[in-house]
Amino acid sequence: MLVASSTAKPTGRLKPSTRCLQMTPGQQLRAARTAVDLSLGDMARRLPWSKAALGFYETDHRPVPNEVIAAYREVVAHERHRLAEEDVIRRRALLSLGVSSIPGLLAVDSGPTAAPQRIGAGDVSAVKDMIALFSRADQRRGGGHARNALAEYLKTDVSEALAGTFRSEAVRQQLFSAAGEASYLVGWMAFDDGRHQEAHQAFALAVELASEAGDAPLSGHVLRAMAHQANDLGQTANAVNFSAASITGPSIELATPRERALLRVVRARTLVSAGEHRAAAKVLLQAEDDLVSADPGIEEPDRVFFFGEASLAHETACALRDMGDLDGAAREFERSVNARRAETFARTHAVTLGYLAEVFAQQGELESACDAWSRALDAMNGIRSGRARSVVRTLITTLDSHQGADVDAAVELRARAEDLLLASR
Repeated sequence: MLVASSTAKPTGRLKPSTRCLQMTPGQQLRAARTAVDLSLGDMARRLPWSKAALGFYETDHRPVPNEVIAAYREVVAHERHRLAEEDVIRRRALLSLGVSSIPGLLAVDSGPTAAPQRIGAGDVSAVKDMIALFSRADQRRGGGHARNALAEYLKTDVSEALAGTFRSEAVRQQLFSAAGEASYLVGWMAFDDGRHQEAHQAFALAVELASEAGDAPLSGHVLRAMAHQANDLGQTANAVNFSAASITGPSIELATPRERALLRVVRARTLVSAGEHRAAAKVLLQAEDDLVSADPGIEEPDRVFFFGEASLAHETACALRDMGDLDGAAREFERSVNARRAETFARTHAVTLGYLAEVFAQQGELESACDAWSRALDAMNGIRSGRARSVVRTLITTLDSHQGADVDAAVELRARAEDLLLASR
């Protein structure tokens, strides 16, 4: 609690604790600031005094005026309220999955004689290398490839490392963060393959690991994925809650521009689902601005390596489609197809082509739809993805509803789709 400076008249409203009375006014300022995890620079940006001036007050090199104490009290109260709101949002998000904490998911029996590992920076780098490998395989081949191998790696090698001893606190935080990314990737691959309960569990674990690591941007990234999944499943309330949590406080404040763009474009899609189209359009513009500011000189986390112009156009197209703007959706899907490196991001390329075909079909342009679907099937060679399979099923049901249409390619296309579904079982 902040008490009045000895240089000013007491207000009579404060009841300082014994501990506070033993601290100087400057020490009380610093204790109040650090209790809400604000740096001196953070505080200076919120107040009309410079960082240097506040430093003098906190070190008692200058008497602390009452107006500084009042200003600190107001900022600290606001930050406490904000942190409490963030905690409520996060807990609501996790509780909607039916869990509040799942520490046992990483439990591993390493044998009665296994000695704890001594973990250093090189061990963290090794885990990150493996995550990068699986992430690129997911983008190219879909979540049905190698997901079980990644899950096993998380439950064995990574779990054993988490139970080890660490050369420094920084290394411990980095490993927990890397473990969180691994769990997120398991969840994302499960979501892509239509394994939704598995995805729920892995995402929730990833949030817990990110929290233990103190990695707010990673927490936001995972909550964004949870919002994406909930939105696709038609769970609008959950999607809105998850996306709100992903752009709250440090999750977005500490995120890099590319990651901010990703968080916001998914937020926009959930707002569309909630019927808040005007708010969604505003957030989409913010996402575009974020991506424009993603300078090559800014070090971005590897988890957003896939997100660029093509991905932004894809998500924007989905939002426009759901708003009922089919012309705008077709334009953005085509922009996404043209901008994407198809071989590197084959799974999403195939899905985007499928979504473009669906829009064409809704517009009554069945010939254009068949052409886009044919290209989508070509791109699906070697891909194992529930979202890709969903595109194929939509192709079949749509063509069935247009039986008798004078489109020569339709019969052959439907046969190809049936063969692909049979092969993917």
